[in-house]
Amino acid sequence: MKIGERLETILRAAVENREAAGISVLVRKNGHDAAYAAYGYADIEGGKGVERDTIFRLYSQSKPITAAAVMLLCERGIIDLMDPAEKFLPGFHDQKVCRDGRLVPAERPVNIRDLLGMTAGLCYPDVDIAGQYAARVFDENQRMMDAGEAGWDTVEFCDRLGRQPLAFQPGAHFRYSTCADVLGAVVEVASGRKFSAFLQEELFEPLGMKDTAFWVPEEKRTRFARCYVRGAGSLTEWTGRNLCCGDYSRQPAFESGGAGLVSTLDDYARFADMLLGEGETGGKRVLSPESVRFLTSPQLMPAPQGDMWDSLWGCGYGKLMRVMLDPGQYAGFARKGEYGWDGWLGSYFANFPEEKMTFLMMENTTDTGTAAVTRKLRNAVLAAESMGEI
Repeated sequence: MKIGERLETILRAAVENREAAGISVLVRKNGHDAAYAAYGYADIEGGKGVERDTIFRLYSQSKPITAAAVMLLCERGIIDLMDPAEKFLPGFHDQKVCRDGRLVPAERPVNIRDLLGMTAGLCYPDVDIAGQYAARVFDENQRMMDAGEAGWDTVEFCDRLGRQPLAFQPGAHFRYSTCADVLGAVVEVASGRKFSAFLQEELFEPLGMKDTAFWVPEEKRTRFARCYVRGAGSLTEWTGRNLCCGDYSRQPAFESGGAGLVSTLDDYARFADMLLGEGETGGKRVLSPESVRFLTSPQLMPAPQGDMWDSLWGCGYGKLMRVMLDPGQYAGFARKGEYGWDGWLGSYFANFPEEKMTFLMMENTTDTGTAAVTRKLRNAVLAAESMGEI
């Protein structure tokens, strides 16, 4: 069985078992398509299948793009990775840390490197005290959006996050959080351009990423995938909002660097190609080779490394992406040095530098992240590559 057929068989089983609504997968090697497969629905009720140009919500797969934007400013000497966040966002001045039910002073300011490595002490909304403080910011902004208001803009939103107590002292632990959102605000302040404008001018236009943005205009809405939530043997449409991302019908006030972008399989492949090309693809250079090498290197010290969750065993973390350190610990086939990230709806990408290969998938089912179907697809791709079938 050829690799494309094998991938489609795996996709068909996942959709028919109601693990997913729809999935598309693209494998590229040496700058060319090696395999493509798609199965399932972008719109179950409308009977519309997933197509190659379907537009998906990236959610956390937005993060590597934000990290690339930070690298651009770093290589131009506009920011220093040891710059404190308060240099750009005053709300981060004189921060407090939650410890044993009380607030104590932060031992040092949160800096840009902390934000890139998720070691800043920031939180997503959660049940612990620091997470509850973060939830207040999200909840208030959501209330404004639900009332028909625009809500806070990127800088105001993230400045308010900075005023909330941290979960731990900066640098002490790894905690997946709003770090990428704050970095989007840093990019906006440091560059003097709206975050969306910076991404459009510096990354999306040069790379030809014509469908990647923080919203979907009317003329593209027919290609925009609906989202679904798994139930007891069924899938139902999900129409909620997650992490203050709106309905994507207009440019949002808060442009979430951690979760807000939409994209297509081919658009994200251009971004992945650029990283594999050490900053260059299709004759266009957008990052230096040094920036890409740094971007795809792990940065966690031993203590924060121990905070990684079990699905990432074998991986380090740095610059808003996982980086494979020990393939033998991973729950599936893996290659040392591979890197990438995924999203809440099941989007996923991995670059394999030694093999000059990208594995990329898009999905539209909530609470997915890296799922069993993703690991099955990865295993099939890496097995085929090892036998020269890709």
